[in-house]
Amino acid sequence: MSPTLLQFVAAAIFALALLHTFSTKYFEYLAHTRPTHAGVWHLLAEVEIVFGFWAMILMVVMSFMVGQGEALAYLDSRNFTEPLFVFAIMVVAGSRPVLQAASVAVQAIVRVIPLPRTMAFFFTTLAVVPLLGSFITEPAAMTLAALLMKDTIFARASTPLKYAALGTLFVNISIGGTLTPYAAPPVLMVAKAWGFDLSYMLTHVGWKAAVAVLINAVGVTFLFARELRGLEHSSKSPYSGVPLSMVAGHLLFLLAIVLFAHHPAAFIAVFLLFMGVATAYPAYQDRLMLREGLLVAFFLGGLVVLGGMQQWWLQPLLLMMDETQVFFGAVALTAITDNAALTYLGSLVEGLTPEFKYALLTGAVTGGGLTLIANAPNPAGASILKGTFEHGAIAAHGLLAGALGPTLIAILCFRLFPL
Repeated sequence: MSPTLLQFVAAAIFALALLHTFSTKYFEYLAHTRPTHAGVWHLLAEVEIVFGFWAMILMVVMSFMVGQGEALAYLDSRNFTEPLFVFAIMVVAGSRPVLQAASVAVQAIVRVIPLPRTMAFFFTTLAVVPLLGSFITEPAAMTLAALLMKDTIFARASTPLKYAALGTLFVNISIGGTLTPYAAPPVLMVAKAWGFDLSYMLTHVGWKAAVAVLINAVGVTFLFARELRGLEHSSKSPYSGVPLSMVAGHLLFLLAIVLFAHHPAAFIAVFLLFMGVATAYPAYQDRLMLREGLLVAFFLGGLVVLGGMQQWWLQPLLLMMDETQVFFGAVALTAITDNAALTYLGSLVEGLTPEFKYALLTGAVTGGGLTLIANAPNPAGASILKGTFEHGAIAAHGLLAGALGPTLIAILCFRLFPL
């Protein structure tokens, strides 16, 4: 079928949203140099605002083109489970009891690694925490890693180290969630339709991803070894004072939200109970990440609305490729659209070969660190860490440069190791 005028308009708005995403650093610059309208420039510089802002424009345009009823019907047809889940998991994973448990575990590993303490901490956070994403979900792993490194690494590092660490973190989170079939959004989209169970993920995808994660972490650690040695590292956890019973309770909240990830009514109920406990025991909490979580959810919700109108050109583009082309095509397309959207479109097509399915999935996760919108957890990490960058904004070209090396390693591991 030929695309409609509305689909063309939606694609143009999506393109403008992409351009806006890559221009947030420029808007932040305007906020500092044009103080008269600094508030507007600051708003447009918030990367988490971008897709929600343009999604609202799309809905207004749809209302004029096809009527308010049809526009609202389209909005109601979208599935917002993932934005809600990322919000809930981000807030709970960022609570002090959970961070205390994660920090203690990381410090225990650091003590047994025969490297200077800062190097060992840097390596552990980039190697071990992303692999935990296969069990506690990628958004939770991203939140933990970003919060653990925010003050210890990013707040004191040089600009090259910041972008190298951020690119490595984003790539490792994207591929590190593939050991299981339920933790990474692009895997979730196809696991049931394609029969990708735990055994398949471990034997065909997961072990290769783990190798790539370790190589990436080792590479960036030794590339910046001199600077890392110069950064002081405290063996004492920055999160302390929470009793074991409270830590255990928060970990149970985290586990329950993960288990009910596909059932928003259930995990939101768990989240609201968590909020009640957090309010009842304020002495064991720092400021909850409600603002950051809501902004990230707004970003992802906007991506759901805008992305739903792009199937008309994305799906034919994927289907005209062979398995090699679809791998590298997925790597590139992931940079401009959420990788879960790509695998979801693939799951709708019947008769795909096992090699094509493998190529589409691995290509989608491989490109998940190239941009802020490539993987759902990326906005969560950016929201936490952007304040440590110049003008409080992450430059798109800086992230791309930092992620290219780790992405190449992931490509080599997924393509050279036998299927």
